[in-house]
Amino acid sequence: MNFGRSNPLSNLPEVVKNLLIVNVLMLLAMFVAYQSGVDLASILGLHHWSSDQFMPHQLVTYMFMHGGFAHLFFNMFALWMFGQILENVWGPKRFLIYYMITGIGAGIIQMIVTEIRIQSLISDIDPQLYEMVIREGLEIRKSGQNFVDPIAREVNNLINTSTVGASGAVFGILLAFGMLFPNARLMLLIPPVPIKAKYMVMIYGALELYLGISNNPADNVAHFAHLGGMLFGFILIKMWKSDNNQQNFY
Repeated sequence: MNFGRSNPLSNLPEVVKNLLIVNVLMLLAMFVAYQSGVDLASILGLHHWSSDQFMPHQLVTYMFMHGGFAHLFFNMFALWMFGQILENVWGPKRFLIYYMITGIGAGIIQMIVTEIRIQSLISDIDPQLYEMVIREGLEIRKSGQNFVDPIAREVNNLINTSTVGASGAVFGILLAFGMLFPNARLMLLIPPVPIKAKYMVMIYGALELYLGISNNPADNVAHFAHLGGMLFGFILIKMWKSDNNQQNFY
């Protein structure tokens, strides 16, 4: 008789298990690197394409970086809770494709929205000041300072602030769960009431849209990245549903 404790990860499907492990390891690596003066979040986080720090690989790597333990915990909790169900339904290959595409799509949408905001601001900024933002904004932010002019400061923040986190892919997972199991009952934390999955997805989507449009300066959450993950997930699921080989998709 075996009295040893079982591995808590042993019953998880392979992709979800490895995503959990990689994300935890990346957070630990970020903390260790920071102690050595290396900012991994800046290197691997997603920058706007007009930033000197932008690199194409960031559309993938930003998904594995997080702003802290709480950020990581809530994303990984949702991945654990809903992702394993989806992987068991779809299989590891399809689930991984879905996760990566929704995460990359979220990053693309976030950059497009950032560009729209930049373009709406630069018409009200002196052209020479804007050139200074492009040329010197990154170094100014690295020094812990920023421009006095409020528009220049906001443009600099938009260009030279990185986006990190798996939230875009996680919101794609939430959408998929709501589409595959629309009448499944889930218990909300606040308020603690049961709700069908399809309504939870609608509420979260509407809330993210409202918060994204509100554009509160004190809110540093990439709400349109969340919506981007849901959008790309919706498109992908509809494409798969049209495949005759996926008759039992829902």
